Amino acid sequence: MAHPVPGSTAPPPTRRTAFAEGVDQVRAAATTEPGRLRIIGAVLALLVVAFGAVTAWQTSDRAAAADDVLHKSQPLSTAAADIYRSLADANTAASSGFLAGGQETAESRKRYEDDIDTAAAKLVLAANNADPDSPSTAAITKLNKLLPEYKGLVERARTYNRQGFPVGGAYLRYANQKMQDEMLPAAEDLYKKENQRLQDDYADATPYPWAAIALGVLALAALAWAQHRNYRRTNRVLNHGLVAATAAATVVLLWLVVGHSVARAGLNDSYDHGVRSLNVLHDARIASLKARGNENLTLVARGAETVKVNADGQELTVDKYDHEFTTDMATLGKGLAVAAKLADDQAGEKPVARAEGNMAEWRKRHTAARAQDDNGNYEQALSLVIGGKGATGECFDSVDANLASALTHEQNEFRRAAGDGLDAMTGLSLGAAVLAVLGAAGAVLGIGRRLSEYR
Repeated sequence: MAHPVPGSTAPPPTRRTAFAEGVDQVRAAATTEPGRLRIIGAVLALLVVAFGAVTAWQTSDRAAAADDVLHKSQPLSTAAADIYRSLADANTAASSGFLAGGQETAESRKRYEDDIDTAAAKLVLAANNADPDSPSTAAITKLNKLLPEYKGLVERARTYNRQGFPVGGAYLRYANQKMQDEMLPAAEDLYKKENQRLQDDYADATPYPWAAIALGVLALAALAWAQHRNYRRTNRVLNHGLVAATAAATVVLLWLVVGHSVARAGLNDSYDHGVRSLNVLHDARIASLKARGNENLTLVARGAETVKVNADGQELTVDKYDHEFTTDMATLGKGLAVAAKLADDQAGEKPVARAEGNMAEWRKRHTAARAQDDNGNYEQALSLVIGGKGATGECFDSVDANLASALTHEQNEFRRAAGDGLDAMTGLSLGAAVLAVLGAAGAVLGIGRRLSEYR
């Protein structure tokens, strides 16, 4: 028999972690029916609560994104388009007033001032809703700096023009250059950034909440298994607590799938039949404004600025502004054709069709005006452009008014569809959380009733 060596000590017992001890306790509990029931109850409650929590989280995020689409990003995208339109229209009004010289009408002057005020107000709106470090802020800052510089150039052009000094035309061309080369590109950049923000909000609002759906299916499967197990062991068809938990989880899952499907359909409809049409109409309206501005500047410059173009393999020198007018009118024609295809009802189709008719007449009158100018009849050409009835300005005003009417209709279509999508998610986050708590309580009570039979 071995004897311990005098002076030696036995090694201390190995200490086990709390986790290891907990695993042993669970393993030991699982060897008895009450222990297994407690584990089943805990797992069921955890699954139902997790399902409710993830549902509340994912639907809350999607509802917030849908709310941004309706109340923030799309209105800001429209505001950015209005900034561009107002600046382009102000430039057109300035050139029209310049051509009128001392006979500039109060209406033309007011149109210019209203456009400048609208652009300034929309810039304030955009600045208040843009994050300090967002890409839009740089464009807004640039436009706020350039706007007073442009106004100053226009006022100088007007002053010299009233006094009969030719330098007035140079100032107006410089103002137009600042508008075309700096201000409108900055406004277009702002418009694109706000449109991208709108796209991002749609991308956040429309995906299915797959994590929540998967947890819901898993929770229902676990509840069904628990009730089947209870039936096999007790021959009882129903356990009221488990039935209540199953009903609550089923309601949440159906609400989630149906509600989000309806919301997704509404948001997709608001994009397909609202945002897409709005973007095309905004672009068409901008093209018409640029065309009108270039038409006026053709008469202001009187051949002072030319550009070389290729025509049938030959390089020709043509008037810069008349060439740009032709390009803008082609863009307008394409935009109106696309807008006509996207219009899905008569209220949307009619103003676009009228605008197409106005554009065709505008082209005819412009051709007549250019013929007069080319033949040296400047005053007759001027009358055909900025005169009253029968002038190209009448056609431009009709195109602009009809596009404005179409934009109003499509904006209303967007709001209706996006509003329906947002409404479909109303209360879903809170309802899912409450029903999940009730479902978890039902599961615990149902298992608790079985446990009471072992006491």
